[in-house]
Amino acid sequence: MNIIHFRKLEKMYLSAPTNKYYNPDIKIRKGTAEIAFTVKQDFFHGARAVHGSVYFKALDDAAYFAVSSLVTDYLLVTVSFNLHFIRPVSEGIIKAEGKVTQHGKKTSFAESVLFDSRDRIIAKGSGTFVKSDILLAEEIGYVP
Repeated sequence: MNIIHFRKLEKMYLSAPTNKYYNPDIKIRKGTAEIAFTVKQDFFHGARAVHGSVYFKALDDAAYFAVSSLVTDYLLVTVSFNLHFIRPVSEGIIKAEGKVTQHGKKTSFAESVLFDSRDRIIAKGSGTFVKSDILLAEEIGYVP
């Protein structure tokens, strides 16, 4: 694995249309990824805390890119993801840290943990990822 691959993945992630809304930061290393973004009131459900879909996005993205750091030919897809909510958050920065737990030729597994600004764990997740038939290429934002 090399740093060029990690930077290309980071650019690909940041160029995704959905991330214009979330405005995340991402850092990828071999077998790990870290995603962070600032909580917005737009993320809130009726009880004025961040909606679970935002937790899912952060946790899935961190786990996904941890595995992607080990795959240099094809885009991955998430085939399943389990999420455990621990506490609500309504302000500050949330940060998800993902790490690969098992990497295989066909299927890989990763876990992620979501932290609030006080470094308290607010959620945990684990996912299963497989290669798609989409090549990592400029057309999908995989550029230097």
